[in-house]
Amino acid sequence: MPVSERRLLIRVGLFLAVAAGLLLLGVWKNTSLIARNWGLLAALILLAALVFLYLGFERRAVSAREIGVTAVLGAVAAAGRVAFAAIPGMQPATFVVIVAGFVFGPRTGFMVGATAAVISNFFLGQGPWTPCQMFAWGLAGITAGWLGILKPRVGRTEMVLFSFAWGYLFGWIMNLWFWAAFVRPLNWPSFLTTCAASFPFDTLHAAGNVIFTLLLGKTFYRMLMRFKRRMTVSVLPAPAAVPKDSDV
Repeated sequence: MPVSERRLLIRVGLFLAVAAGLLLLGVWKNTSLIARNWGLLAALILLAALVFLYLGFERRAVSAREIGVTAVLGAVAAAGRVAFAAIPGMQPATFVVIVAGFVFGPRTGFMVGATAAVISNFFLGQGPWTPCQMFAWGLAGITAGWLGILKPRVGRTEMVLFSFAWGYLFGWIMNLWFWAAFVRPLNWPSFLTTCAASFPFDTLHAAGNVIFTLLLGKTFYRMLMRFKRRMTVSVLPAPAAVPKDSDV
């Protein structure tokens, strides 16, 4: 794994560890102060994570072509989400984000996921849930990018299982935000009840990811790989000079 991606993995892992610690503290010590402000604290944690990830992308040397491809893929993911908005749980955006992250890497995967959430919510409605959706889809892109680094020749079955798992992971991340912001009291029974209520929609999300991966996965992957090859510039060493007769 490249050094930059390893650092990103460590930082995201530390952030998730801190967030999990705060969650356990909120459940274990359900004091009135934490109970009143946990929703706001969860929002601040998500905003801090988004700022951190955006800064990491900005500091990286990114070509104009890569920025253009990222913007286009974010728009494609958003259009897919809007097109299937009438079907509960069907999220083509997750499929697009996963393939984009797998091909172009964790940072581009995050940007595609976060961009898709923002653009699609201009049509479906912006709200306090937007940062959480940006983080969830961005995290899907990041993990897909790490999968592409660790196992670039992943099989179709593994990709289907990965997409299926993210149907539930996305729902659980959104459940965590909803539970922290609107459900009282903050305890494990209430959190499990929240997850149980969303289980049918999460299952449809996971099944939709499998369908899109099976039907469009190979074609979409090959298309993005062609774009990636065109964006890659190879610098070849200059050929050795051939001495002239006068130089011999």
